[in-house]
Amino acid sequence: MNMRSIGIQALITLVTYFICIIISFWSIQELHIEKRIPMRPYQGKLFIVLISIALGYLVSSFFLSFIDNVRNLIFIIK
Repeated sequence: MNMRSIGIQALITLVTYFICIIISFWSIQELHIEKRIPMRPYQGKLFIVLISIALGYLVSSFFLSFIDNVRNLIFIIK
């Protein structure tokens, strides 16, 4: 693996993280958690951001790991 492919892989990983975090933030906002959990406004917003980061990271890690494992399946055939 050369340095360029490592850089491209890092870029793809970061973009995937951000996309999944944005999608999870968008979907969590639709649940209106702040109405169900009594918190101060800033605490509620921070809670939503932190949950979005955690969920987005887990989802993107799953997909990146899945893609990596599918790519490595070729070694079974060889």
